[in-house]
Amino acid sequence: MAVKIRLARRGRKKAATYDIVVADARAPRDGRFIEKLGTYNPNTNPATITYDGDRAFYWVMNGAQPTETVRAMLAYRGVLLRRHLQLGVVKGALTQEVADQRYQSWLDEKNTKIEAKKTGLVDTKAEARATALAAETKVKEARAAALAK
Repeated sequence: MAVKIRLARRGRKKAATYDIVVADARAPRDGRFIEKLGTYNPNTNPATITYDGDRAFYWVMNGAQPTETVRAMLAYRGVLLRRHLQLGVVKGALTQEVADQRYQSWLDEKNTKIEAKKTGLVDTKAEARATALAAETKVKEARAAALAK
C-alpha cells in the first residue's frame, strides 16, 4: 500500500484551510485517511502550519511519500533535515548527540527568522497606518484652511 502525506481541504469557499494527513494514495483527496498530523492555513501571513513533528518524522522514516507542497512544509519545519541526520546516525556517519545538537541549533535559528518576519510585518503595517494618518491630517488641515478663507 502506497502511503502519502498530503493536504485535505477544509473550510469554506475562498477561505480554505487544510489538514495535513497520512492517507493511502488511492483514497480520495478529502476522504479516508490513516492519521491527521496537523493543519495548514495559507490565509495568514506568514502561513500558519501546526503539526505533530514526531508523528510526521515517524511516517517519513517509514516510507510515506509527501506531496510537493507537504514536502516544502516539512522542509520548512525541519522534519526532512531531522530525517537526513537520522539516516547519518543509522549509517554511523555521526552520533545521535551530534545529530540532535545540529537539529536543535537549526531549529532555534529558524524560529528566530520566523519571529523576525512576524515582527517585521507588524512594524510595516503600523508604519503604513501612521503614514496614512499623517496624510489624512494634512488634507484635513488644508480643507479647514480653505474653508476659513
